[in-house]
Amino acid sequence: MKFRTIPILLAFCLAQALFAQSPARINDPSAIVLQPDLGRDPAAQAGMQAAGLSGNIIQDAVKMSDPMLWPPGLRTEESRMANRGAIMNYAASLLCSYSTEEGPLAIIAIPASANRHMPEDLRASSDFFLVMRPAGFTIIDETVAKDPPSKGPSWRNLRRAQILKPDGVYATYDLADVPEAMEALDKQGLSKAEIEAVAFRSHERNWPDGIDSFEKRYPRLKQLKKLKAYRLARWSDKVILVIPADLNKKAPLGLRPYLDI
Repeated sequence: MKFRTIPILLAFCLAQALFAQSPARINDPSAIVLQPDLGRDPAAQAGMQAAGLSGNIIQDAVKMSDPMLWPPGLRTEESRMANRGAIMNYAASLLCSYSTEEGPLAIIAIPASANRHMPEDLRASSDFFLVMRPAGFTIIDETVAKDPPSKGPSWRNLRRAQILKPDGVYATYDLADVPEAMEALDKQGLSKAEIEAVAFRSHERNWPDGIDSFEKRYPRLKQLKKLKAYRLARWSDKVILVIPADLNKKAPLGLRPYLDI
């Protein structure tokens, strides 16, 4: 969708400069503009210049806002809907805002170095940028204390475990929706951030790319037995295992965790 632009008032540009680089959270991926053309958009160019961005950053924003350069999990409507929950976990910042005849837009920066925790198909090797409508994101108040993202619980004092029946592994289990599972994790003395990390990375969409779907995982089930594991918690007839990234660096490609899963 192309946007015709109108001149931007100087006062508006100066006001937006004050908000440049504010931490932001994406809350609605459907607000992403799918065919931005920042290089030919005078309003976008003026907004970036008014925010005091360097020429290099402006060039990067123009180039890396191209949807073809986004991670695969963002490129199609189907993938964005499938990854809707995970997309909200991006560490992002507001680069600048600007006006069009259709309403205000904003450029959101997604730095690669701050998003290594993301699933494989949402992780990028380079910073990239999204043009969004304001309803699709919120500015994070930096004055509000917030727990930093967690790498997950420490496994070093846990009991060793081994996967004996790989076909008994739950791949799409939503731990956050199971009170008994949350209680079992809480009894282990985990912080809220650690529990959230466990729930997030216990779903197949956040596993290594060689086992993140049934079709990929099924031919490799026997290889799961060789993963080094530790038992974190137990409830009913189920257990939660930690697969430490540090101890599984020699696992076959596709099974090698980037972070503990």
